[in-house]
Amino acid sequence: METTLVLIKPGGVQRNLIGEITRRIEARNLKVVGLKLVNAKRETVEEHYGEHRGKGFFEDVVNYLCSGPVVAMAVQGVNATKAIRTMMGATNPLEATPGTVRGDLALTIDDNLTHSSSDPEAAERELKLWFPEGTVA
Repeated sequence: METTLVLIKPGGVQRNLIGEITRRIEARNLKVVGLKLVNAKRETVEEHYGEHRGKGFFEDVVNYLCSGPVVAMAVQGVNATKAIRTMMGATNPLEATPGTVRGDLALTIDDNLTHSSSDPEAAERELKLWFPEGTVA
């Protein structure tokens, strides 16, 4: 059993996709153990994407995540991290398989709707950033 992080980015929130993305997660028999709608703090987002600091896209990614409300979700289940990554699809929606969130709902890499932790270690680090108060499970 593991817990991972899913962020629904501002574009997904603006397009009213919170319910659809959450429905898909729950339909996969994964359990939402933390959920909040937040205006992300710049320092949190910069720390979240810290490994990309200095890269050309860093400022754009940080600015985008801070541009509107974000849903932060802690999701628990067997192989949750890999299951979520598979469900979300390729980072570039034009390469994402139909049936995935990005394959079905996104058109550009700039607005690819979600972030999900890359591995259990990243999930642990990211969950501490977005859920310092902890989760319900």
